[in-house]
Amino acid sequence: MIRGNKIGLRARHDADIPVLHAVLYNDVATRSRQDPRPWHPIPPGSAHSPYAVGEPSDTAAAFSVVELDSQELVGAASLWGIDTHNRSAHLGISVLPDFRGRGFSSDIVHVLCEYGFAVRGLQRLQVETMADNAPMIAAAKRAGFTIEGTLRRSAWVYGAFVDQVILGLLVHEWLHEDETPGAGPLTAEEVKG
Repeated sequence: MIRGNKIGLRARHDADIPVLHAVLYNDVATRSRQDPRPWHPIPPGSAHSPYAVGEPSDTAAAFSVVELDSQELVGAASLWGIDTHNRSAHLGISVLPDFRGRGFSSDIVHVLCEYGFAVRGLQRLQVETMADNAPMIAAAKRAGFTIEGTLRRSAWVYGAFVDQVILGLLVHEWLHEDETPGAGPLTAEEVKG
Protein backbone atom coordinates (compact mmCIF):
# COMPACT_ATOMS: atom_id res chain seq x y z
CA MET A 1 0.00 0.00 0.00
CA ILE A 2 1.16 3.52 -0.76
CA ARG A 3 0.05 5.88 1.99
CA GLY A 4 -0.91 9.53 1.95
CA ASN A 5 -2.09 11.64 4.86
CA LYS A 6 -5.67 10.35 4.88
CA ILE A 7 -5.82 7.57 2.30
CA GLY A 8 -3.91 4.61 0.99
CA LEU A 9 -3.76 3.14 -2.49
CA ARG A 10 -3.83 -0.65 -2.53
CA ALA A 11 -4.50 -3.46 -4.95
CA ARG A 12 -8.14 -3.93 -5.87
CA HIS A 13 -9.78 -6.68 -3.79
CA ASP A 14 -12.57 -8.83 -5.15
CA ALA A 15 -14.91 -7.41 -2.47
CA ASP A 16 -14.29 -3.86 -3.79
CA ILE A 17 -15.54 -4.57 -7.30
CA PRO A 18 -19.30 -4.92 -6.57
CA VAL A 19 -19.30 -1.71 -4.52
CA LEU A 20 -17.38 0.32 -7.11
CA HIS A 21 -19.47 -1.10 -9.95
CA ALA A 22 -22.85 -0.55 -8.24
CA VAL A 23 -22.14 2.95 -6.96
CA LEU A 24 -19.72 4.47 -9.48
CA TYR A 25 -20.38 2.66 -12.75
CA ASN A 26 -24.16 2.54 -12.43
CA ASP A 27 -24.34 6.31 -11.84
CA VAL A 28 -24.73 6.89 -15.58
CA ALA A 29 -24.58 10.70 -15.54
CA THR A 30 -21.39 10.78 -13.47
CA ARG A 31 -19.78 7.86 -15.29
CA SER A 32 -20.34 9.58 -18.64
CA ARG A 33 -18.18 12.46 -17.35
CA GLN A 34 -15.31 10.09 -16.52
CA ASP A 35 -15.11 7.84 -19.56
CA PRO A 36 -15.11 8.91 -23.20
CA ARG A 37 -16.80 5.64 -24.20
CA PRO A 38 -20.60 5.50 -24.09
CA TRP A 39 -22.10 3.88 -21.00
CA HIS A 40 -23.80 0.55 -21.50
CA PRO A 41 -25.34 -1.83 -18.97
CA ILE A 42 -22.94 -4.36 -17.50
CA PRO A 43 -24.40 -6.87 -15.05
CA PRO A 44 -22.98 -7.23 -11.54
CA GLY A 45 -20.15 -9.74 -11.33
CA SER A 46 -19.23 -9.39 -15.00
CA ALA A 47 -15.57 -9.66 -15.95
CA HIS A 48 -16.29 -6.67 -18.21
CA SER A 49 -16.79 -4.28 -15.29
CA PRO A 50 -14.29 -1.43 -15.60
CA TYR A 51 -13.41 -2.11 -11.96
CA ALA A 52 -12.51 -5.77 -12.55
CA VAL A 53 -8.74 -6.08 -12.55
CA GLY A 54 -6.96 -8.64 -14.64
CA GLU A 55 -3.30 -9.41 -14.82
CA PRO A 56 -0.76 -6.67 -14.06
CA SER A 57 -0.20 -4.37 -17.02
CA ASP A 58 2.63 -2.16 -18.18
CA THR A 59 0.08 0.37 -19.50
CA ALA A 60 -2.27 0.75 -16.50
CA ALA A 61 -2.23 0.53 -12.73
CA ALA A 62 -5.62 0.32 -10.98
CA PHE A 63 -5.96 0.90 -7.25
CA SER A 64 -8.65 0.86 -4.63
CA VAL A 65 -8.56 3.87 -2.33
CA VAL A 66 -9.07 3.26 1.39
CA GLU A 67 -9.28 5.62 4.33
CA LEU A 68 -6.25 4.95 6.51
CA ASP A 69 -8.04 5.28 9.87
CA SER A 70 -11.04 3.06 9.13
CA GLN A 71 -9.77 1.02 6.13
CA GLU A 72 -13.14 1.79 4.47
CA LEU A 73 -13.27 1.81 0.69
CA VAL A 74 -13.24 5.44 -0.50
CA GLY A 75 -13.10 4.94 -4.27
CA ALA A 76 -10.87 4.03 -7.18
CA ALA A 77 -7.74 5.58 -8.67
CA SER A 78 -5.55 4.73 -11.61
CA LEU A 79 -2.65 5.60 -13.81
CA TRP A 80 -3.59 4.73 -17.37
CA GLY A 81 -2.12 5.16 -20.80
CA ILE A 82 1.32 4.58 -19.28
CA ASP A 83 3.88 5.22 -22.01
CA THR A 84 7.22 3.73 -21.00
CA HIS A 85 9.03 5.26 -23.99
CA ASN A 86 7.99 8.85 -23.28
CA ARG A 87 7.69 8.10 -19.55
CA SER A 88 4.24 9.63 -19.20
CA ALA A 89 0.78 8.64 -18.02
CA HIS A 90 -2.70 9.94 -17.28
CA LEU A 91 -4.34 9.77 -13.89
CA GLY A 92 -7.91 9.41 -12.82
CA ILE A 93 -9.83 9.19 -9.59
CA SER A 94 -13.40 8.34 -8.58
CA VAL A 95 -14.58 8.97 -5.02
CA LEU A 96 -17.67 7.25 -3.63
CA PRO A 97 -20.45 9.77 -2.88
CA ASP A 98 -20.33 9.20 0.92
CA PHE A 99 -16.67 10.28 0.95
CA ARG A 100 -16.90 13.36 -1.27
CA GLY A 101 -16.29 16.74 0.31
CA ARG A 102 -13.81 15.45 2.89
CA GLY A 103 -10.59 16.51 1.15
CA PHE A 104 -9.64 13.02 0.00
CA SER A 105 -9.19 13.99 -3.67
CA SER A 106 -6.06 16.08 -3.09
CA ASP A 107 -4.47 13.28 -1.08
CA ILE A 108 -5.35 10.70 -3.75
CA VAL A 109 -3.76 12.84 -6.47
CA HIS A 110 -0.62 13.35 -4.35
CA VAL A 111 -0.25 9.60 -3.77
CA LEU A 112 -0.83 8.80 -7.46
CA CYS A 113 1.95 11.27 -8.29
CA GLU A 114 4.24 9.50 -5.83
CA TYR A 115 3.47 6.19 -7.51
CA GLY A 116 3.96 7.59 -11.01
CA PHE A 117 7.15 9.53 -10.34
CA ALA A 118 8.90 7.68 -7.49
CA VAL A 119 7.81 4.09 -8.19
CA ARG A 120 7.33 4.03 -11.99
CA GLY A 121 10.02 6.59 -12.87
CA LEU A 122 7.73 8.66 -15.10
CA GLN A 123 8.58 12.22 -16.10
CA ARG A 124 5.07 13.56 -16.87
CA LEU A 125 1.56 13.02 -15.53
CA GLN A 126 -1.59 14.42 -17.10
CA VAL A 127 -5.18 14.96 -16.00
CA GLU A 128 -8.11 15.49 -18.35
CA THR A 129 -11.34 16.62 -16.72
CA MET A 130 -14.48 18.55 -17.54
CA ALA A 131 -14.04 22.32 -17.26
CA ASP A 132 -16.79 22.48 -14.63
CA ASN A 133 -15.17 19.83 -12.39
CA ALA A 134 -13.85 22.37 -9.87
CA PRO A 135 -12.99 19.77 -7.18
CA MET A 136 -10.73 17.75 -9.53
CA ILE A 137 -9.09 20.87 -10.94
CA ALA A 138 -8.43 22.13 -7.40
CA ALA A 139 -7.04 18.74 -6.29
CA ALA A 140 -4.69 18.62 -9.28
CA LYS A 141 -3.54 22.20 -8.74
CA ARG A 142 -2.86 21.44 -5.05
CA ALA A 143 -0.54 18.65 -6.22
CA GLY A 144 1.32 21.12 -8.46
CA PHE A 145 -0.41 20.49 -11.79
CA THR A 146 -0.62 23.39 -14.24
CA ILE A 147 -3.56 24.03 -16.56
CA GLU A 148 -2.09 23.58 -20.02
CA GLY A 149 -5.18 24.20 -22.09
CA THR A 150 -8.85 23.72 -22.80
CA LEU A 151 -10.26 21.45 -25.45
CA ARG A 152 -13.43 23.26 -26.45
CA ARG A 153 -16.59 21.13 -26.66
CA SER A 154 -14.48 18.00 -26.97
CA ALA A 155 -16.45 15.62 -24.75
CA TRP A 156 -19.95 14.28 -25.28
CA VAL A 157 -21.45 14.11 -21.79
CA TYR A 158 -25.00 12.92 -21.28
CA GLY A 159 -26.54 14.86 -24.14
CA ALA A 160 -24.22 17.83 -24.56
CA PHE A 161 -20.72 18.69 -25.69
CA VAL A 162 -18.59 20.17 -22.89
CA ASP A 163 -15.10 21.62 -22.59
CA GLN A 164 -12.24 19.58 -21.16
CA VAL A 165 -9.31 21.01 -19.25
CA ILE A 166 -5.84 19.46 -19.60
CA LEU A 167 -3.49 19.71 -16.62
CA GLY A 168 0.11 18.51 -16.55
CA LEU A 169 2.83 17.94 -13.97
CA LEU A 170 6.50 17.20 -14.65
CA VAL A 171 8.69 15.25 -12.27
CA HIS A 172 10.97 18.21 -11.51
CA GLU A 173 7.89 20.26 -10.55
CA TRP A 174 6.70 17.46 -8.25
CA LEU A 175 10.10 17.28 -6.57
CA HIS A 176 9.72 21.00 -5.76
CA GLU A 177 6.03 20.92 -4.85
CA ASP A 178 6.68 22.67 -1.52
CA GLU A 179 7.54 25.74 -3.58
CA THR A 180 4.33 25.48 -5.63
CA PRO A 181 2.04 28.50 -5.26
CA GLY A 182 -0.98 27.60 -3.20
CA ALA A 183 0.74 24.79 -1.28
CA GLY A 184 -0.73 26.13 1.95
CA PRO A 185 -3.91 25.00 3.72
CA LEU A 186 -6.85 23.77 1.66
CA THR A 187 -9.55 26.26 0.75
CA ALA A 188 -13.23 25.49 1.33
CA GLU A 189 -13.65 24.72 -2.39
CA GLU A 190 -10.72 22.28 -2.36
CA VAL A 191 -12.09 20.46 0.68
CA LYS A 192 -15.31 19.79 -1.26
CA GLY A 193 -13.22 17.74 -3.76
